[in-house]
Amino acid sequence: MTAEAVRQHRIGSEGRGIGMKFLSDISNVFVREMTPVLREPLGLVFSMVQPLLFLFLFGPLLGGAGEFGGTSAWQWFVPGVLILMCLFGPMMAGYNLLVELMGGSMERMLVTPVNRTAMLIGRTLKESLVLLVQAVLIIALALPLGFQFYPLGVLVGLALLVVLGVGLGGLSFALAILAHPSGQLFYIVTQVGLFPLMLLSGVLLPIDFGPTWLQVAAKINPIMHVADAVRALFAGTFADISIVYGTLAAFLVALLGLVVGTRTMRRGI
Repeated sequence: MTAEAVRQHRIGSEGRGIGMKFLSDISNVFVREMTPVLREPLGLVFSMVQPLLFLFLFGPLLGGAGEFGGTSAWQWFVPGVLILMCLFGPMMAGYNLLVELMGGSMERMLVTPVNRTAMLIGRTLKESLVLLVQAVLIIALALPLGFQFYPLGVLVGLALLVVLGVGLGGLSFALAILAHPSGQLFYIVTQVGLFPLMLLSGVLLPIDFGPTWLQVAAKINPIMHVADAVRALFAGTFADISIVYGTLAAFLVALLGLVVGTRTMRRGI
């Protein structure tokens, strides 16, 4: 074996070693974040109180209003509840990181050789899994209410929801790091930004009911496009152009969240 071949073999071995360590770091962070959830599973139920209230108290009001967007009220409303969970779940995920930063427990993680990008990905995967489990529970509870189950559409819709959650989670973690040590920036941005995103996404009522200026403002909200795409998928309609727009919007948010979150995690802590 020539010297060049030996050098290439060493580089390849080192690359595989780095890759395995990176995956191991992601797994360790994921397990660390999931352990409290598994120890106290009731926390998942308590975090679903607001979506459940919308499902059982607000949903029946729409049930007597006929169709929305050419589909049944439940077929239209359940995806909206899932988007609502995505906004109040992954988008607020940075709060836990902020608490760790303010309490000093995150410092113990930082002195370990764990890759900081792996810290972000591991946390994001945990939030995505929690979101997926909660979404499945909401769908199961909506079936007796009149929601029609289209397996393939629901599966693709849930995947799109997870992609959006990854992006929102990454942005939330980045915001938590930037808000450290006071935390005021996190509270201000989430409270100011959360409700406009929710209201302009049409998760509770169709945007078509609003004035023209409101519809124009909603068009620039990526959450609205994802909501329309998930509704089309949950209705079993795969030829709707909204699916293309929603998929692009979800992946753009995910890319933005991962890039911003990774850079902030590397530089900001």
